[in-house]
Amino acid sequence: MSELLRIENLSAGYGEAVVLHDVAFALGEGQTLALLGRNGTGKTTLINTLAGATRQHGGTIALGGQALHKLAPHQRAAAGIGWVPQERNIFKSLTVHENLTAVERPGKWNPQRVYEMFPRLAERKTNLGTQLSGGEQQMLAVGRALVLNPKLLLLDEPLEGLAPIIVEELLRAIRRITQDEGLAAIIVEQHPQAILAISDHAVVLDHGTIVHTDSAAALRSQPQALERLLGVAR
Repeated sequence: MSELLRIENLSAGYGEAVVLHDVAFALGEGQTLALLGRNGTGKTTLINTLAGATRQHGGTIALGGQALHKLAPHQRAAAGIGWVPQERNIFKSLTVHENLTAVERPGKWNPQRVYEMFPRLAERKTNLGTQLSGGEQQMLAVGRALVLNPKLLLLDEPLEGLAPIIVEELLRAIRRITQDEGLAAIIVEQHPQAILAISDHAVVLDHGTIVHTDSAAALRSQPQALERLLGVAR
């Protein structure tokens, strides 16, 4: 399996404040990484750093051999980063369809495929972003990242604050995107068992450093380790 992402000696944060310290790991093409840790340990900062939304103080990021850390956020999107931030950041003054077509890039993912995966969006394609529920906005945020046809999908707490039925729908979609379609992904989530079930690898952060790495299956089978690392057994 070819290597897709390599991070070495990464330090980053906001302004002069350094949040991440000497972070290093690699991810292969088509693999999914569960990025875990208690609140405030640097998970979102790492996702934001990959997307180019923080200040990098040191280290390197390579995507498909390309030096990502030298690029601006819009250049990283063109290089293959698809980012779904916690805030979703959809264009609320545009319709669902306009949100998708405004950023669409050539490739196998297009608005029609997004509608097939999320029928709710097909039913609401003429609705403005302000007229969508939280779950529908999250689906649209994922769909908008997909139509960029990225090499790596970054999902920052995609299930946060959503109703259980929407959580199940999104989990099925993420499983399809990663396992069936083979798109590499890094997923930050507060529901470790749900994400570990659809991931290949796991990295646990604490105070901005990596304190544990393992296969997702191995970590999922060790509730005591999850309790110790995250403070949750489930």
